[in-house]
Amino acid sequence: MSVTKEQVLEALAKVPSPDGTPLPQAGVLSQIIAKDGKVFFSIGVEAAAVKAWEPVRKQAEDAVKALPGVESALIALTAERAAGAAASSAVPQGGTQSGTPGGHRHGAGHGGPARSSGQGSNQPGVPGVDAIIAVASGKGGVGKSTTAVNLALGLRDLGLRVGVLDADIYGPSMPKLLAIHGKPETIGGKRLKPMEGYGLKVMSIGFLVEEETPMIWRGPMVMSALTQMLREVEWGSLDVIIVDMPPGTGDAQLTMAQQVPLRGAVIVSTPQDLALIDARRGVAMFKRVNVPILGIVENMSHFVCPSCGTRSDIFGHGGAHAEAQRLGVPFLGEVPLHIDIREKSDAGLPVVATDPDGPHAKIYREIATRLRDQLRGGSAARAAPKIVIEA
Repeated sequence: MSVTKEQVLEALAKVPSPDGTPLPQAGVLSQIIAKDGKVFFSIGVEAAAVKAWEPVRKQAEDAVKALPGVESALIALTAERAAGAAASSAVPQGGTQSGTPGGHRHGAGHGGPARSSGQGSNQPGVPGVDAIIAVASGKGGVGKSTTAVNLALGLRDLGLRVGVLDADIYGPSMPKLLAIHGKPETIGGKRLKPMEGYGLKVMSIGFLVEEETPMIWRGPMVMSALTQMLREVEWGSLDVIIVDMPPGTGDAQLTMAQQVPLRGAVIVSTPQDLALIDARRGVAMFKRVNVPILGIVENMSHFVCPSCGTRSDIFGHGGAHAEAQRLGVPFLGEVPLHIDIREKSDAGLPVVATDPDGPHAKIYREIATRLRDQLRGGSAARAAPKIVIEA
């Protein structure tokens, strides 16, 4: 029996807000989505009240998870600056602010550091996980998710224990790319057991919502969801988690940089100038938050006609390699534009797993080898960086 919205509200009525008002009467709840055993909603409060409301969010989550028929629950605490509130709490005296689309301030006065927003410089990693790597791109459509899953499989082939976190809340790809169906099991009613495919442990918001359900979430809900998928999942003992980031330089990237000690980031780009402009932004964003760039991958590097064997540089060639040299970051390799990669990705049959002796699997494994070598040569765990505010 699936839980209903009315049952959720009844359970939440027993959860007091900080002033004692029952939660449903406090005027802070978003629309409650209760469907197929999954419950989603947010609690929206002023930024200054977040600390007082976090225990309420946890109580609400526990109350909802205790309901019969609830398989998973995602309750986000969203913070909004009160109208007319002073900006001085986030900006040094004499500074100015400029906001990013996700509401994060990372441009302001005179090179002074932003005050911590609750994330310490020694933010712990995920228990049992040795390294977390972000695979990112400055724009969509460059094959980032396909690259991420094949790199994960390449690392698996090198003997590493690998997990994949699909951090693209708005467009999750891992359920399709790995042909994983079903819903995650809960452990003790509070933690999720990751799904598994091709020897990888996988978590994605796509396992928790229907494929065609639009994720109309504000930035704070995205951040809360990512944090929960990292820290409330029973990952077990892993050498590395590959995080498939959404395109761009917004909330998800900043959340990962602030919430966990990322070992580094891999940037995926096509060779064309338009994609490289956005790739530069991705590199600059990770450098701004002190996340090392492990390298750049040039995807769709060239096309070889399967009929005549003629090579065509559809998007140009070598642009990402040249950009890596210009930026002083490693170049990890080139992946061609080929119908086999596309067809197998669409079918949930990634080439590294299903055509391990083929030329494309070899390319991905070579890139994975370079990535592994960097992990071996790097420091053990990096402290989570603070966002630096500059003029």
